[in-house]
Amino acid sequence: MNHLLKIFQIPELKIKILYTLGMLAVYRIGIFVTTPGIDRNAMKYYLDAKKTHGANFLNLFNFFSGGALENASIFALGIMPYITSSIIMSLIIVAIPYLGKLQKEGENGRQKINQYARLGAILIAFIQSIIIANYFKYQNYSNIVLHNWGSAWNGIGFILITIITLTTGTVFLMWLGEKITERGIGNGISLIIFAGIVARLPHAIYETFNCVKNNIYKPTEILLLMFIILTAIFGVVFIERGQRRIPVQYAKRVTANKQYGGQTTHLPLKINTAGVIPPIFASTILMFPATISSLINSSWINKIQESLTPNNWYYYIIFVIMIVFFSYFYTAIQFNPVDLSDNLRKIGGFIPGIRPGNNTSNYINFVITRLTFGGALYLSAVCLLPISIQKILSNQVPFYFGGTGLLIVVSVALETMQQIEGYFINKQYDIMKNPNNIKIRIRSINSIKQT
Repeated sequence: MNHLLKIFQIPELKIKILYTLGMLAVYRIGIFVTTPGIDRNAMKYYLDAKKTHGANFLNLFNFFSGGALENASIFALGIMPYITSSIIMSLIIVAIPYLGKLQKEGENGRQKINQYARLGAILIAFIQSIIIANYFKYQNYSNIVLHNWGSAWNGIGFILITIITLTTGTVFLMWLGEKITERGIGNGISLIIFAGIVARLPHAIYETFNCVKNNIYKPTEILLLMFIILTAIFGVVFIERGQRRIPVQYAKRVTANKQYGGQTTHLPLKINTAGVIPPIFASTILMFPATISSLINSSWINKIQESLTPNNWYYYIIFVIMIVFFSYFYTAIQFNPVDLSDNLRKIGGFIPGIRPGNNTSNYINFVITRLTFGGALYLSAVCLLPISIQKILSNQVPFYFGGTGLLIVVSVALETMQQIEGYFINKQYDIMKNPNNIKIRIRSINSIKQT
């Protein structure tokens, strides 16, 4: 809290924070810019009706876009096409040797991979905008598309404008996120998703207050809900900051009468190495039947979609199994014990009691496998938290708490706070490097000793 109060005392940090807030304000203003040819009120009514019949792919878009879809915004697709493209790129790097070489080339290679991810995001946004435009065009009963737009050129004009608008909106959000990362504070893409989720909290708190005022909730239920929320946030922070530290010893080397090495450090391994990727993958895949059933009228597809609704226990079992699977799958792609073992051996490091080489890689693999299992159970518990809240309380909670949204909000907040703390540490180093400040400190120490 002391650091938060002193943020505006550092000019560089103050400029970065104000720049970040300004860019996020531009994003939130764009949420209310409606796509041409769509009735915003009809769109909101349609999504509210869909919520009562279970989640679908539109509600998933609406959640990660911060309510942009229900406002028929130009940012309706949000930043998710770029996230999806980045995940796909991280998966195919292992399969394509050319991309693997680029990743090892340093900053230039990473920039090329990011450029491929941007092009992939544009392609994904283009495909998704085609699906959404055609989906709205054939929802004639809901009056989402304005009549003069739907009838022009048999609806082709509406489809073209929607594709161009939604794809351009996603490209603009990618540019906005990169500018925040470059000139602001924190990761721009993550902060855009963070802002979209947090922006819905005031309305949720207002609805909760109205429920208490109308005696829908009992005071004990509100106290229980607050306790669950605080406990869940504490648990997420505890796990996300938790580490399994493997001790590493460096061998001593003597070169030109100087001794190098001989230090003891540790190898930090996160409990949740995969992050929020497994829940996002699992949720997206489980939404496929609902997406296909909304586009194709087939009896067997509708049966699969009904069995995979969130109100069915089959859905929860498959959801947990997929989270565990993707936790191991994504961790195996991001973390290579063999490469880590080779790097330790090259710099003269070893784990005490473990021989270098295969024994070291096997030991690290054993540790990361156990950690991944614990991380998968933690992700499953957080993602099932909303269902648990609905079961505990006698009434429907007016907002969606827990799951992927909670993980994203807490993780982004921790990452941003770490960067802010880094600026304070650099500021302290600059003060210590200043010769005048050192002389003042020495004089003050001498005066204390004389006293």
